[in-house]
Amino acid sequence: MTPIYDISLPISASLVLWPQDPPVQMTYCSHLDRGDDATVSQLSLSAHTGTHIDAPLHYVQGGPGADEIALDVLVGPALVVHTPQADALSAKVLESLEIPPGAERLLFRTRNSELWARGEHAFDESYVALTEESAHWLVARGIRLVGVDYLSVAPFPDQGPVHRILLGGGTIPVEGLDLSGVPPGWYLLVCLPLKIVAGDGAPARAILIDLHQT
Repeated sequence: MTPIYDISLPISASLVLWPQDPPVQMTYCSHLDRGDDATVSQLSLSAHTGTHIDAPLHYVQGGPGADEIALDVLVGPALVVHTPQADALSAKVLESLEIPPGAERLLFRTRNSELWARGEHAFDESYVALTEESAHWLVARGIRLVGVDYLSVAPFPDQGPVHRILLGGGTIPVEGLDLSGVPPGWYLLVCLPLKIVAGDGAPARAILIDLHQT
């Protein structure tokens, strides 16, 4: 059997949220328990809830929305790298990882993933994130997609610079990944965000398929 890793965070009212983001709310328009013909729910949440992509429109005036991101960016070979000791994903840290030429999708497993493994429900301001220098590093090397294991690629609270560098340079961030059970190595990434027209972001279901273990 081909190993498949679900690296998406479950969406519920207990999910860790970005400060000031609206809470996840599910209400029922109808329900079988109430004698209705079917159960139908209404979901309210931020476009940047849980595992999600950022579209260029998020920080780039006139940039493409979530519905315009090419599928060949979101689906393809991805390299998972482990940096358990890093307090920041600096350019120096990235250089030390010896990322092979031609890699287009990078997913970073840091100490952030231990937060998901422990079931933490409080927002942690000290999460590991990219620096401006490392964002330039990724763009310069043609990285088309970068995934991180917390709610933002950028450090708290200054979000703008790193996002503008990545999104303006053609690198799509995937945020809120749970990589706690994923060994380092190459996988097939399938990350399918909701096709929200003119969306600044979109929740996504993301999986990794280990084609080497078939």
